[in-house]
Amino acid sequence: MRRPSLDADRLAALAPDLVVEVLETTTSTNAVAAERAREGAPEGLVVVAEHQTAGRGRLNRTWETPARSALTFSLVLRPTVSPADWPWLPLLTGHVVAKTLRAAGYDAGVKWPNDVLLGDQKIAGILLERVETGTGPAAVVGVGLNVSLTADELPVPTGTSLLLASGAAPDRTALLVSLLGSLREAYDAWQAGGSAATARLRSSYVAGCVTIGREVRVEMPSGEPITGRAAGVDESGRLVVAGATGETVVGAGDVVHVRATDQ
Repeated sequence: MRRPSLDADRLAALAPDLVVEVLETTTSTNAVAAERAREGAPEGLVVVAEHQTAGRGRLNRTWETPARSALTFSLVLRPTVSPADWPWLPLLTGHVVAKTLRAAGYDAGVKWPNDVLLGDQKIAGILLERVETGTGPAAVVGVGLNVSLTADELPVPTGTSLLLASGAAPDRTALLVSLLGSLREAYDAWQAGGSAATARLRSSYVAGCVTIGREVRVEMPSGEPITGRAAGVDESGRLVVAGATGETVVGAGDVVHVRATDQ
């Protein structure tokens, strides 16, 4: 299968506040972006890898794909919002990725907190890391999106790719340009809009979240699961689960897995 490289010239033509660094091979774009942030990289630096050999997900899960078969990139941000609002960043990212894919014709949705699905199959994962730097904390937002993987190349059987979903792989450069533009626009609007913008994000996120309304089983580190109906998302981005004994609120950092039980 022919898998073209990203077009560096087209990426260089992005908005001036986005600077894209393309690496042929790296272990983890999040690790590189974090190091760039510690070295003083400004907000808007994007590190993208043609081949990521040791990508990381939540709970240090590993993720690797063949060269040029995915979009693996990390964006350096330096939020000015309150630290209490930072948990919305990965949810915002998942929401924007799903929204961008829907605009491109894919039936995408977000599984709380930020996995992007096509149907019940995972198409993209997102990892947010806080990095302490000499000029204050930065956020590194990593995205891994399966583009042209075949069924035999999928890292897990519950995953999928844009190729498998539609029969054709899109232009990765055009898709990356669209994703970065949408992410920056949504991030800027959220930062500038205060509590009203967070309320709008919450409403839009819930509308596109496939978890809401389903019966779920939330696996906790303690080993004691929480079961019930995913009733909504609170003002801090936490999942509200309505069970037999009432409502329980869980944050993304508190859970191991969230699984639908009504399939």
